Amino acid sequence: MATLYYENDADPTLIHARKVAVLGYGSQGHAHARNLTESGVDVRVGLRTGSSSRRKAEEAGLRVTTVADAVKESDVIVLLLPDTEQQSVYDTQIAPHLSAGDCLMFAHGFNIRFGQIVPPPDVDVAMVAPKGPGHLVRRTYAEGAGVPSLVAVHQDATGSAHALALSYAHAIGATRAGVLDTTFAEETETDLFGEQAVLCGGMTALVMAGYETLVEAGYQPESAYFECLHEMKLIVDLMYEQGIAGMRYSISDTAEYGDLTRGPRVIDEHVRAEMRQILSDIRDGSFAQEWIEENRAGRPQFTKLREDGKQHPIEQVGADLRAMMPFVAAGRERVEDASGG
Repeated sequence: MATLYYENDADPTLIHARKVAVLGYGSQGHAHARNLTESGVDVRVGLRTGSSSRRKAEEAGLRVTTVADAVKESDVIVLLLPDTEQQSVYDTQIAPHLSAGDCLMFAHGFNIRFGQIVPPPDVDVAMVAPKGPGHLVRRTYAEGAGVPSLVAVHQDATGSAHALALSYAHAIGATRAGVLDTTFAEETETDLFGEQAVLCGGMTALVMAGYETLVEAGYQPESAYFECLHEMKLIVDLMYEQGIAGMRYSISDTAEYGDLTRGPRVIDEHVRAEMRQILSDIRDGSFAQEWIEENRAGRPQFTKLREDGKQHPIEQVGADLRAMMPFVAAGRERVEDASGG
């Protein structure tokens, strides 16, 4: 059985005794920095010179400094920069200023798992990974709750890395919801697989294929949009709240029978074989190397695929329909306001 930790399992005094540098002020960065500060932790935000996030951080009452200065004056360094930026920032602005006994903290294990960052042996390396976007981490904390999170230790130089990570999790509100023990490898590999095969890659490809199938058969694009994309949220919300069985209980018998008999025809053995290959590419480092090389080359394929996706007909139809549904736009604005940049 997995080990879960809650409020009483963490010692809040451990993180209060440390100076914390939060590097980055995007989705996770703004949430961690503000939650930590409101929990009474000594926090400074490290940003690159000219960062557009500086104003937002300062308006939130946070002290902002350069990355190097933040690292110099801290003994817990939290890397919340994009995966593709972490190695260069680590090599030039973090590594030269680390001291024995410091703790490097991550919210995703990519750079450690795939050897892009190799810390010295005399520092702790830990992870607290909220299982939700930063705006949710921030909002639930403000409401007195929290987002479930993962905790892992890659390197325990001091003998107290796990306890410190739990203390950190407590300060961002994670122990209110539950913190699950894992490893850097498990978190990274399952996270990448979920994104690629189900949550993002699998879902968006399925939605667009369903839309194309209906439109090619002569149905109105608007009807195809509602059936294949708009209603997705309703079903996902039911699964989120009640599980798959609960969702099936809430839909019609006709829909449930179609689910049970036709779903396996879409997600067949061929799809499962592709999923296994995707997982294999993640575990053996092939995907990581491909992504690293894509960034080094200036992201030509990534940029083209992103632009091609924006030009898909479902995007124009969706934009027109969402403009007629102000309640959808209101939800987006609440997320953007909460994200802090």
